[in-house]
Amino acid sequence: MGCLLRALLIVSLSCLSALSSAEELRWGFSSADGMPYVEVKEQQLRGGFTHRLGTRVSQRLGLAPRFIETPNKRLETFIQQGRIHLICNANPEWVAEPHRYHWSPALYQEEDVLLLHNQHAPIDSLEDLYGAVLGTQLGYVYSVPLMEAFARRLVTRRNVRDLDTGLTMLSKQRIDALIDMRRPLTHKLARRPELPVRFSSWVVQRYDLHCLYGPQLPVSAERLDSLLLELRDTGEIARMLDGAP
Repeated sequence: MGCLLRALLIVSLSCLSALSSAEELRWGFSSADGMPYVEVKEQQLRGGFTHRLGTRVSQRLGLAPRFIETPNKRLETFIQQGRIHLICNANPEWVAEPHRYHWSPALYQEEDVLLLHNQHAPIDSLEDLYGAVLGTQLGYVYSVPLMEAFARRLVTRRNVRDLDTGLTMLSKQRIDALIDMRRPLTHKLARRPELPVRFSSWVVQRYDLHCLYGPQLPVSAERLDSLLLELRDTGEIARMLDGAP
């Protein structure tokens, strides 16, 4: 009898564990994205677009949102192992094997741009960047021509710990330029107007952003696609990007 009870208890606990896991939707995020995408405090995602989108979508699906920091270089490992179910603010060109995953419809656009020191000459093309030291994010994939310029050592890539570090290095002219997404740079500069930096006129790359779904997604990809499309087409995603709750 004791063995039977123990067996029943193990089965019950396993079922409860499976139920708990099924009720959770695990969202990956990169702290390097910065605001307005992610606001991280004490290593936890507390605000920003990703938090708003994840909370809204999870609630609509009847699931509990859980946000897990996902380094750029480990994104595919996390998604394949089921440590995260999905990650947004993503693009198929940024992963090694995009065909292995389901991608949501395009949700919004971003662009990679450069910041320059006020005393630096204009940089209006890739050729203008040759010979320069460019501040970059670790593990981040940029446009094909720029990645080729790194590989050929026409441009020196210098990874910075975070955006604030990159801005400090640029203001002290320890790097020649800093590349990042326009929204985080605009958000940061609005709060640090004293920095002697300016935007380059050159848009390095413009691209669509999607959500990437892993194989252990606890709902159907079609259901999630439909919900995200609704949020996009009704303007909810645009409002969340602008900071609306």
